Amino acid sequence: QVQLVESGGGLVQAGGSLRLSCAASGSILSINTMGWFRQAPGKQRELVAAITRAGNTNYTDSVKGRFTISRDNANNIQYLQMNSLKPEDTAVYYCKADEFRFRSGLWRLVDYWGQGTQVTVSS
Repeated sequence: QVQLVESGGGLVQAGGSLRLSCAASGSILSINTMGWFRQAPGKQRELVAAITRAGNTNYTDSVKGRFTISRDNANNIQYLQMNSLKPEDTAVYYCKADEFRFRSGLWRLVDYWGQGTQVTVSS
């Protein structure tokens, strides 16, 4: 099994910055895509940013130019640098990673999730 542990959440004023980290550990084969999702109260979980093993990234429109995702493949860690934070960025942030596992005779993409970290941006 693979475990993801997030850190770096907290309370910050609007315009401030936070950096989230997510470390994967356990019986890792080769982490494929890593990403960050968030879920605000009463809303669905949404993708914030993702990064492939090769370093290709994509972001949801609302964070482009403010957030930067990165990863350290050697240590299976991903980061989310969040700048110019806004109150609407307030949410629980979850990290996600996936990798291929051989199960039931097939290679299948398996998702792993972190426990979530609270980010609160005050106005």
